[in-house]
Amino acid sequence: MSATPSRYCHLIDEGEVFLERCRRILGEIQAAEDDLSAMTTSPRGRLRVGLAFAAGLPLPVISAFMERYPEIQLDLDFTDRMVDVIDEGFDVVIRGSELKDSRLMSRPLGPYRSCLVASPVYLQNRGIPAKPADLLTHSCLHYRWQNSGKLYQWPFKKQQAIQAGESLPVTMVCSNVEALIYLAQAGRGIACVPDFAVKDSLADGRLDKVLTNSLIGGSTFHVVWPSSRQMAPKVRAFVDFAVENFSKGLVS
Repeated sequence: MSATPSRYCHLIDEGEVFLERCRRILGEIQAAEDDLSAMTTSPRGRLRVGLAFAAGLPLPVISAFMERYPEIQLDLDFTDRMVDVIDEGFDVVIRGSELKDSRLMSRPLGPYRSCLVASPVYLQNRGIPAKPADLLTHSCLHYRWQNSGKLYQWPFKKQQAIQAGESLPVTMVCSNVEALIYLAQAGRGIACVPDFAVKDSLADGRLDKVLTNSLIGGSTFHVVWPSSRQMAPKVRAFVDFAVENFSKGLVS
């Protein structure tokens, strides 16, 4: 009789272990069913997307996505500021760099680089700069970040950077890439812009590149969304579509 309580407790312990394992198995089964449901459910509903306008780069992708998925209602927020994907309620965001946040998942969309451009007429009148220091005598058109108000720093290689204590002339400042490109094409100065934004202007001769070997490497566009066990069909549809099509607008 004295052994009964010990044996009883031993069985209780084994039962608890067995029950916990059963719970884990049932949880995995439920997760698998949820994933299958997510993959088979037709994408539909409101999808809030945050993205930089980026000289119109996302628009052909957005248009094609709307044609492919007419039951998804897009809510687009164009901004260059660094949004909080989760706290601001975004389903998915496209950005020109990877957002380092453990709460987020991301996939790369394609690379891009900055380039210095000016119109042929401007370069004929003012001369072609041979090194970054030559820009000190040129008209420079600058981009201002909307979120910080700071000027975008032209990404010169360290060994070719302008000497400390000297800064580029500030002929004009704006927070819109299209305005920079327009004014550069109009001969108002040299601008530093993403290569994909001026590929047509370079191809048809409205702009020329300068100091092509003086800038450091570029960055990569990413599509970002909140991490969760189950990925909503509308989010999966947008992410897969962006990965497949976004790079078509970039410079190969």
